Amino acid sequence: MTQHILKLKKVTILSMLLVVLLGFSAHAQQVITLQKAVELTLQNNLSIKQAQFTEALDDETLKQSKYNLLPGINATPQASFNFGRSIDPSTNEFIDQHIFGLNGNVTAQVILFQGGQLRNQIVQNKILLDADKTSTAKLKNDLILNVVTTYLQVLTNQDLVTAAKQQIDIANLTLDKSQKSFNAGNQTLADLSQAKAGLSTAELNLTTAQNQVASSILTLKQYMEMDPATDITIERPDISKMNDINTAFDPGVILSSALSVNPDVKLAEQQQEAAEQGIKIAKGNYYPTLNLFGLVGSNYSNAPIMFSTVTNTFVSSPFFSQIGDNFNQAIGISLNIPIFGKFTARTSVRKAKITYENAQLTTQIAKNNLSKIIYQAVLDVHAAEKSYQSSVQTYQANKDAFNTIQQRYNVGLVNSLDYNTSLTNYNKAETDMIEAKYTLIFRSKVIDYYLGNPITL
Repeated sequence: MTQHILKLKKVTILSMLLVVLLGFSAHAQQVITLQKAVELTLQNNLSIKQAQFTEALDDETLKQSKYNLLPGINATPQASFNFGRSIDPSTNEFIDQHIFGLNGNVTAQVILFQGGQLRNQIVQNKILLDADKTSTAKLKNDLILNVVTTYLQVLTNQDLVTAAKQQIDIANLTLDKSQKSFNAGNQTLADLSQAKAGLSTAELNLTTAQNQVASSILTLKQYMEMDPATDITIERPDISKMNDINTAFDPGVILSSALSVNPDVKLAEQQQEAAEQGIKIAKGNYYPTLNLFGLVGSNYSNAPIMFSTVTNTFVSSPFFSQIGDNFNQAIGISLNIPIFGKFTARTSVRKAKITYENAQLTTQIAKNNLSKIIYQAVLDVHAAEKSYQSSVQTYQANKDAFNTIQQRYNVGLVNSLDYNTSLTNYNKAETDMIEAKYTLIFRSKVIDYYLGNPITL
């Protein structure tokens, strides 16, 4: 009875350990969907974080350009110790003695007019900040497309692994049959060697496909900034149900929609707008600058300026008395009129205009590139559709041919060379069909990308 209880406890403990280990394994392995891969990329990618830092810097620049409209206030206290003949700061008289003096001013100044430069700078900085945000959005969109491409490549490679394993099963059956036939004297050594070579080829194809899976998963992890050692499982959508793939695209309609949402074009247009604003800023150098200023100040000196009846000597007046007596104020305006600045203003305007003209060309280039990409993308999706249809027909034909040859081979009506040739053609047709299916899906998703639609599987 005691031994039975001990055995029961042992089994219970082992069961608990097994549950814990299975739970740990399940927890350690992450299941990555396409949406999850995109979310992790946008959340962790370092290039995006760098772009967001650039946004933050230009946001501070915009704030500062607004602060430049406020008055500037400065305090300038000063202490001095004069030797020999000097001017008494309190009486402005020349005296020949050591003098300790204090003086200070608080000034305030505000720009009333500067050729509209301050306002135009605010507008330009806002445009540049918007351009930064567009640049970040462009980076995100490019990364999303790369993630989708890599994700589909992982699925493609995984299907190729499955196909390679199926071909190994067929090659093993063939080798087993050839071995038995050879042992019975019905096949030659060449036939047996041919079957062994077929198995080796199938195993090599499996190794290549497995390496491709590992490589594409590593690339996906890099986009997500994930530790390469992290164990992940790629969730597989039911691609067999993806038969209603849209391929009826009109490139003109797509281009019209893409021009309004494409971040490359939008970024170029914003940079052009900022360059146009730069011309207005440069022209502000032709105008005078009008400032309003105010000043308050006072001073103190230890030079004797009053006679003391107590000591019968001249002494300096008390500190706070001097500060109050010497308190002064001023308010006024100043005008700075540019007369000749060695053509710096004219040069600035000309350079700003050249920058704007170059920005116009950049915008047009972006639009032209988008047009070429859209038309090529539509051609690609149409070509991918035709390629997929052809690959399905080729696969089905090779599958039927292989089944027929296999039946004839089993009864000795076909030699091993013809059999392996048919098997090779069947393998290639299946591989081509898998790749064509994913290529068609990807080409269709590229159109969604340029239309600004979310990419999903």
